[in-house]
Amino acid sequence: MTDRVPGQFTLVLHSHLPWLPNHGRWPVGEEWLYQSWADSYLPVFGVLRRLAEDGFTDQLSLGVTPVLAAQLDDPYAAASMHEWLADWQLRAMEAATSRDPDRADTGTREFRAAAAALADFETQWRHGGSPQIRPLVSSGVIELLGGPLAHPFAPLLDPRLRRLSLREGLADARLRWGSTPSGIWAPECAYAPGMETEYAAAGVRHFMVDGPTLHGDTALGRPVGDSGVVAFGRDLTVSYRVWSPKSGYPGHADYRDFHTYDHETGFKSVRVTGKTVPAEAKKTYDPARVDAAIDKHVDDFIDAVRDRLISESDRIGRPALVVAAFDTELYGHWWHEGPIWLERLLRRLPEAGITVGTLDTARRDGYVGEPVELSDSSWGSGKDWRVWEGPQVQHLVQLNSEVTATALDSLDKRASSTAPTERDEVSDQILRETLMTVQSDWPFMVSKDTAAGYAEDRAYKHAHATREISAAADAGRDDQALRLARGWRNADNLFGALDARRLEER
Repeated sequence: MTDRVPGQFTLVLHSHLPWLPNHGRWPVGEEWLYQSWADSYLPVFGVLRRLAEDGFTDQLSLGVTPVLAAQLDDPYAAASMHEWLADWQLRAMEAATSRDPDRADTGTREFRAAAAALADFETQWRHGGSPQIRPLVSSGVIELLGGPLAHPFAPLLDPRLRRLSLREGLADARLRWGSTPSGIWAPECAYAPGMETEYAAAGVRHFMVDGPTLHGDTALGRPVGDSGVVAFGRDLTVSYRVWSPKSGYPGHADYRDFHTYDHETGFKSVRVTGKTVPAEAKKTYDPARVDAAIDKHVDDFIDAVRDRLISESDRIGRPALVVAAFDTELYGHWWHEGPIWLERLLRRLPEAGITVGTLDTARRDGYVGEPVELSDSSWGSGKDWRVWEGPQVQHLVQLNSEVTATALDSLDKRASSTAPTERDEVSDQILRETLMTVQSDWPFMVSKDTAAGYAEDRAYKHAHATREISAAADAGRDDQALRLARGWRNADNLFGALDARRLEER
């Protein structure tokens, strides 16, 4: 029998995309949602369902941001996703008839994958994501992490808007899933001193930060100041074995290459082959080659977790905690074989004598050390705020500041003249568009030069909506303000429960 390893291992997955429906299709826009849904959310949720059916509990902490949850529940997005899956199957059928044997093999493989995804979607997802999430929470296989409503970079946000976004995000989770998360994944793991008191006031008991925020000592969660709210840090020694800025398992030569497409079919048909091998020289993807690589990487990760738990427990003189955290979209979308690796890992960890649990379990079971004071931080480049406030995004920082000031001024004026017992569609939409403007995704995409033009267009579009509704409202043109508010609301049909009356007074 395998000896028990001291301590606990916790896997955290963070699921997030900005709001994409009705904002372009290809190459950035709705296609991003449908690819992530098909490649990651369908298979990862399948893994979790199977684990739950086999009696596994406390397997991982799963963050689902409110803005992603809104998309997975959106009727338009669900209908369009169904069409996208059918189109995938049709494209695969055409590729399977190619005279090129490699292209035909790819088409056949993609046809089978599309058929399986369609069957899964039609039986599990046609009524949205919430019916998938609720049973997983009820079964105990996951802990669900919440977050602020529209994924803002919170330290740079006006405090009134920041507190509202957090409260509304947690309320959105309860509305969709029937329970309020006790833990959150703060967008970008961003933190500024004092935010812990806001977490405590909202009922948050624990949150994630990156490893360097805890000065690399992530062996225990740490209460922040005297708030009682526990910060858990990502263990980079273990996490970087899977995915790091320079390396990780997905770069193995036999895995399917993410970046290289067959432009005739639109499918990814080659394997990584080598880090320096140009696209035209990459070898054809062969599924028969990957099974051994997956097992090797499962074993390697288990060894890394075991060694880390033992060494950290020895160092601190008590059972230690190891937290590995990743974007959910890594599994399947970025790393095609990732969901298989994930399921094998979670099934084998107990066989290796390793205790698996969630962040909530770790907090309740006492994997908590002495209080700590934290500094400004994130999990972005440099582990500071440069991605979201650096020189290359100063125009967006300025835009966010100006739009927020305009919106709050207009909202305060309306609050003083509107009966508090009535919902105000105009105020609600001003608030909604403001939150869409300040999403952390837009400066991230500009800083990283990933569809920067799209990100800027989205930020300025929502800023324009905020400004024109506010201008009409401030000028007393109530009919025009209402017409504009309804028009923009119709374009982005999300966060229907958002109520501007819950914004704190200035």
